[in-house]
Amino acid sequence: MEVKIKKLYDDSVLPTMAHTTDAGYDLYAHSKSYDEDGNVVYGSGVAMEIPKGYVGLVFPRSSNAKKDLILSNSVGVIDSGFRGEISFKFKSSSSIGNDGEVDVVVWHRPVHSYNVGDRIGQIIIMPYPKIEFVEVDELSDSERGDGGYGSSGK
Repeated sequence: MEVKIKKLYDDSVLPTMAHTTDAGYDLYAHSKSYDEDGNVVYGSGVAMEIPKGYVGLVFPRSSNAKKDLILSNSVGVIDSGFRGEISFKFKSSSSIGNDGEVDVVVWHRPVHSYNVGDRIGQIIIMPYPKIEFVEVDELSDSERGDGGYGSSGK
């Protein structure tokens, strides 16, 4: 499958794969800034034209475990109609604490973060089905039923 990609700057780095069996393509930090909410914002310096019927899913890399960062939206969704720069917003993982009763958020710049030029995340481009929702009065029975969070006992 071909995906059109545009370098937004002369020194932008195109996505790469470390191994031929990898599902995700690594994206690189072209810029690093901070937004008004204290997020670290990395621009990749690239924009893509994801084909209709496909979605780009943006994930942190496994090396993120060594950083003081949490991808703020957990997984980024890049729709086929989006033509802007692919970017990542991270929150500092040490800025989220617990005082025993209530979660406390203290904004600060993370100690261990990515630098410009580092691989900051990965994108996986996948097809998605066209869904037609059909409203019904009843759903079929299943072994699990409506059991949710922790209902399997594990």
